[in-house]
Amino acid sequence: MKEAADAATLPGSDVPRPPMAKPSGKVRWIVCAFLFFAVVLSYVDRLVLPVLKPELATRYHWDEEGYANLAAYFQLIYGIAYVFSGWVIDRIGARLGYAVAMALWTLGHVMHAAFTTTSGMIWARIPLGIGEAATFPAALKTVGEWFPKRERALAIGIFNAGSNVGAIVTPLLVPWIVVGLQLGWRAAFYVTGSLSVIWLIGWLIFYRRPREKASVTPEEVAWIESDSTLTEDEEDRQPRPSWGSMFRHRQAWAYITGRFMIDPFWWTFLFWLPDFFSRRFDLKLSEFGPPLVAVYLLADIGSIGGGWISSRLLGRGFKTGRARKIAMFCSALCTVPIAFATQAPNMWIAVLFIGLACAGHQGFSANLYALPGDLFPRRMVGSVVGIGGLSGAIGGFIMAKSAGAILETVGSFQPIFIAAACAYLLALLVVHIIVPRYAPVPLSKLTGDAQTATH
Repeated sequence: MKEAADAATLPGSDVPRPPMAKPSGKVRWIVCAFLFFAVVLSYVDRLVLPVLKPELATRYHWDEEGYANLAAYFQLIYGIAYVFSGWVIDRIGARLGYAVAMALWTLGHVMHAAFTTTSGMIWARIPLGIGEAATFPAALKTVGEWFPKRERALAIGIFNAGSNVGAIVTPLLVPWIVVGLQLGWRAAFYVTGSLSVIWLIGWLIFYRRPREKASVTPEEVAWIESDSTLTEDEEDRQPRPSWGSMFRHRQAWAYITGRFMIDPFWWTFLFWLPDFFSRRFDLKLSEFGPPLVAVYLLADIGSIGGGWISSRLLGRGFKTGRARKIAMFCSALCTVPIAFATQAPNMWIAVLFIGLACAGHQGFSANLYALPGDLFPRRMVGSVVGIGGLSGAIGGFIMAKSAGAILETVGSFQPIFIAAACAYLLALLVVHIIVPRYAPVPLSKLTGDAQTATH
């Protein structure tokens, strides 16, 4: 069993390599920590406005349709930029790509302080959405460069947990700045934006690829490349695949479809949970902290736990596809109780149901996000992630417009939560139908003639 835990699977087959000992070097986990904090900051920056929404809506007379449009157009901008950011990052690399993205979204974040209407704030959401669209393409490309397959879902689960930490920190930090320190709502954007500048400086100083980093031992490099047929240098010398070549492979469509089906509900949780607690339990700005912290702590557990499950199964000798799908199934089951959240007898029961759903989403995502790195060469990961992000954002745009209409007419979150309870099991079924055999796409099939592509 120990040998199975240390074995890696060759791309395109289920034949394990000979076992190798884990290296003493831990630089890859420092890289993972950078990714974690970047995701924390990205979610803090996008969530300051939703946390402030009930107060700003009252002060500046916002309506639900205006806020729904703000959320929907952010999704659209984010999704379109996701495609281009993945393509760009595949060409300029994660280091420079992440730095440019962070600088751009920080500018947009601070710009929110200049507006008081939902239509005006859309102008600030444009650079925010464009910059933040690169967060996951850059992070997933970095994980592909720094982690072997057996550690990849765990690393994704860890940095993806940053989204929940950001969601925890924001409802605590924003009221403290606005109410506790009495600095006003604009200061919430200035203070949180300054944290991104600190990360940006550290990233530019620290980050290099494994073979370019002097502090990385040869043993750690060998471990990182243990399940790759080509080293990063060898892959760089191969012909570059065209962007459109991914669409000839069902593996890309599995990722695209999965993101379209699950992302809308995560965005709904992010944009509307404060509003749900305000409507259902009459909470004020200063009272959002405890329930939102509890929800996103559960989501953190789900994010890391979902990645841990598949990594553990891989260590026990399971094939990659089976391990990922078992972890996604367990995660999908956690989302079912949210169907009963609006009928919960008290706030904390509702928090439990919603928190389980968020945990399920994050565990599911940790394994779905591993798919591009599992099934595509490193040089295509950013592009596949980008088009999947567009798909998820289109779903989020549709969901945001629908949520606004539902809340204006029905006045209840019940239809939204019922849809969320069903979406993840259905998404897993669709992914399995598209890729019943979890087979990687060789680089040669992406660079070769279209007639050689598998369908």
